Amino acid sequence: MKQWLAAGLLAVTLPAFAAGDADAGAQKSATCQACHGAKGKSAQPLYPNLAGQNAAYLDRAILAYQKGERSGGQAEVMKAFVAGLSDSDRADLAAYYAGLTP
Repeated sequence: MKQWLAAGLLAVTLPAFAAGDADAGAQKSATCQACHGAKGKSAQPLYPNLAGQNAAYLDRAILAYQKGERSGGQAEVMKAFVAGLSDSDRADLAAYYAGLTP
């Protein structure tokens, strides 16, 4: 019984440990803003709006660009922009954009 309780508590708390720092993400977002807009709302239809997107989705999307798993459109440009991001950078940027009003 104790193992199940411990596993359940771990499953509930792990996402909190993986969450990024939105304030740090705001500081790291300058490169993103060139295409995705100052508050995650792009003025150009070519670039998707990031404001209000799900943080886990954004993190996975950035990782997919890093790994070259996304193709078409601006995939090669995105791969170059996100190549040097760490796991915490991705989480921070995802938390920042997820917290913005769409």
